[in-house]
Amino acid sequence: MEKRRSIGLPLVISIIAISFSAIIVKWSGAPASVLSMYRMVFAAVLMLPFVAKKRAEFLGIRVREWALLGVSGFFLGLHFVLWFGSLKLTTVSSSTVILALQPMISLLGGYLIYREKSSGRALLIMCAAVIGAAMIGWGDLGHSRAAILGDALSFFSVIAVVCYLLIGQQAVKKVSHWVYSFCVFAFAGFFLVIYNVCVSAPFSGYAAREWGIFLLLAVIPTMSHVINNWLLNFVNATSISMSILGEPVGATIFAVLLLGERVTAIQMAGGVLVLCGVFFFLLLQRQESAVKHTA
Repeated sequence: MEKRRSIGLPLVISIIAISFSAIIVKWSGAPASVLSMYRMVFAAVLMLPFVAKKRAEFLGIRVREWALLGVSGFFLGLHFVLWFGSLKLTTVSSSTVILALQPMISLLGGYLIYREKSSGRALLIMCAAVIGAAMIGWGDLGHSRAAILGDALSFFSVIAVVCYLLIGQQAVKKVSHWVYSFCVFAFAGFFLVIYNVCVSAPFSGYAAREWGIFLLLAVIPTMSHVINNWLLNFVNATSISMSILGEPVGATIFAVLLLGERVTAIQMAGGVLVLCGVFFFLLLQRQESAVKHTA
């Protein structure tokens, strides 16, 4: 019961932290793959003090679990390359609104892999929230080739992050969330280093401002992923995906305040719908969890 009560605040912090991600990427002029690489590498380095004393846990990880961690890290790195690339081509609203498809894809993946089922009420609430998220980006969805490519990259990034979450739902139960987060970040950084070497992306020569942006990406939005990995101990991947629907709302607000992007009345209405959808979905999940717990 205490664990269920403690989930609300971490979810709010996670949504606020992840909402800064698109803004920070927009501030940078570095290639998307380099941004992704340094985000993961710096995040893994910053986590070293937290996992240094868990040597025994690392030694206890079996080959199959290392494979799961590696594949999970690959999909996380792929997600960042695709999504950061999307933000280079289209607006914050247009890119983040595609993330609204995440709970649908996660629900489908959860059913196909783990045979997880959701109630009819949960599906209706999810649909309402997806509609709200679509309303946010409706006013400024790009119609150029670059913007359409950006939307496509964002969509494929959703598939990648759902794969990451679904694999994590299994792997995080084998190790602590700190060890899991460190391993997937390190694996993601490793794969991104290999990719950047292959495409001859510049590893250095960036201004001090860019290095500051790399560090910000490693600290603020990554905090959301650490929290979400911890939450997988208590809720499934679909619930995490649903809460992330708050990102288009937060990112749009920050884009208006920090980047000067304009927001329309329909986007504001969509934001309210998303927040209501997130609230009622999580409330329903808590009620269903309480019923199963007392049954």
